[in-house]
Amino acid sequence: MQTYPASHNSAEPHTLLDAPELNRALWDRAAVRLLAKMISEFAYEEVIEPTARPGNSGSYSVPLDDGGALHFRAGRGVYGSWRVDPDTIREIAQEDPPAAHAGNGGGTPFRDPLQFLARARRLLGLDGATLGHLIRELTTTLAADARLGHTALGVSQLAELPYAELEGHQTGHPWLVANKGRLGFSAADAARFTPEARSATRLPWIAVSTRIAGYRGVKALATPEHLYAQELDPPVRASFAAVLRARGLDPQDYLFLPVHPWQWDEWIVPLFAPAIADGAIVPLHADDDLRLPQQSIRTFTNVGRPDRHTVKLPLSILNTLVWRGLPTERTLAAPAVTAWVQGLCDSDPFLRDTCGVILLGEVASVTVEHPLYDHLPEAPYQFKEILGAIWREPLQPRLAPGERARTLASLLHTDAAGRAFTAELVARSGLTPAAWLTRLFAALLPPLLHFLYRYGTVFSPHGENAIVVFDENDVPVRLAIKDFVDDVNVSAQPLPEQDPMPQDVRDILLTEDASFLTQFIHSGLFVGVFRYLSPLCEEQLGVPESEFWSLVRAEILRHHARFPELKERFEMFDMLAPRIERLCLNRNRLHLDGYRDRPERPHAAVHGSVPNPLHLSV
Repeated sequence: MQTYPASHNSAEPHTLLDAPELNRALWDRAAVRLLAKMISEFAYEEVIEPTARPGNSGSYSVPLDDGGALHFRAGRGVYGSWRVDPDTIREIAQEDPPAAHAGNGGGTPFRDPLQFLARARRLLGLDGATLGHLIRELTTTLAADARLGHTALGVSQLAELPYAELEGHQTGHPWLVANKGRLGFSAADAARFTPEARSATRLPWIAVSTRIAGYRGVKALATPEHLYAQELDPPVRASFAAVLRARGLDPQDYLFLPVHPWQWDEWIVPLFAPAIADGAIVPLHADDDLRLPQQSIRTFTNVGRPDRHTVKLPLSILNTLVWRGLPTERTLAAPAVTAWVQGLCDSDPFLRDTCGVILLGEVASVTVEHPLYDHLPEAPYQFKEILGAIWREPLQPRLAPGERARTLASLLHTDAAGRAFTAELVARSGLTPAAWLTRLFAALLPPLLHFLYRYGTVFSPHGENAIVVFDENDVPVRLAIKDFVDDVNVSAQPLPEQDPMPQDVRDILLTEDASFLTQFIHSGLFVGVFRYLSPLCEEQLGVPESEFWSLVRAEILRHHARFPELKERFEMFDMLAPRIERLCLNRNRLHLDGYRDRPERPHAAVHGSVPNPLHLSV
């Protein structure tokens, strides 16, 4: 079994943090890739509109505020996407001769995304506050990318890693430009608590009085004692109780939960100081289990005891659009949502037996109410998400012998030599690329479509939530999915299959019109993952992009043929519509919300529509 060092303070007093990854070669390599991504995604969301250069097929330009321009080559893809070639980005100064502006050569290589922000701020429509924060968020993202580059492994080595360890080698959200901003973390925090640090830690625990804390669990974990019997060794539980008794407190009046060390120092002690002072919150010690932070950064997989639950903790840093806390009422409702979603699966032979879909339930939770913030509707939402914990079912015990799991996001990974992780898995499988992709789509799409069509229920199957389960030959065989209370949405139009939904679940799940419910699969899976996977397969597997999408469409039509009695639902939830709304994740940061506080979590911006590659004439 892989062993992990316990996390420790990264720098002793008066010792500066060493950062060997911050060298020019690694920085420049990460910077130009981020610049190409920035231009590509801003162009996709129509924040900028590159101009085709006359006489240069596939060559475009973007003006800078000072009269100069960036020239580059780019490919176009489905959904109106852009793929900028990072090696072709060049700056043409305003005073350069006309030949430099017109030809393929000329100018100087340009690789600095931070300078691009500064020199195109009027083009991008950025106000001063947004620009300042965005430069910071992009700089910390680049530092994380450099760290990843410093310790990068080849895809043949990555293919051998277990699920939790592979997470530490991923490069983050493919769509969001500032995908590792983690505003609030210091450099030492990033070196200790981020996935790419790959440092397992023993989490400290606290005891919280039931006067301010509440417990919820699924039927098998109906009481806190059921959970703690699984999660804590008897000596640890006894030592927790002893700490309370030593202070004259009754352990029966307290709930135990782990806390993120950073969260304790930065948010809990300052904002729950009165509760700590009167003994309503009591700090304990760490348990003995090593846990590894995953891509979501606030979620820890137990690598010391893989049979124990994954734990999700509030972490009040600003990262990928939102503050990463745990909303109190949603944390409280998580086990009820899990019970309902898993109940649908358990009673449906197609989902249960044919698909074998794995639903990693959020089976227990502890919520801790803040006496002031939770009762101030106008207060910024991050102050209502400070303290709590969610326990999620572990993945490893749910796998059959010979199976292994990897997040869907891993399929987009390309190593330093330029080889795609997907190409490595296809080669190992012994299948043709088209046959392997067919198996991938057959593993992913049927359960997602069946939940949508039969139950008017969608997950958000983005690259982190969707987990591909492979057989011993690295052939995709089934889907595992997680994050229910945050990412499950249901149809606003009443469906008879939803009649048995418990009221506490109905109260918490977000509802959407049927016309928009399909957007979660389109944006989470097709735009958010397949938009990047399809050109990768064209370049490295020889599968044309048009063939890739025809295979996706074929799997959808195969599902329709399997359930002809749901024809009205196929029309209600039309996955094959000519166009879909363009969801914009970067526009939200640049123009809609920026970095301002707000009482509710922001949602993705919508800007126009894009053609649906699944809409083909029959």
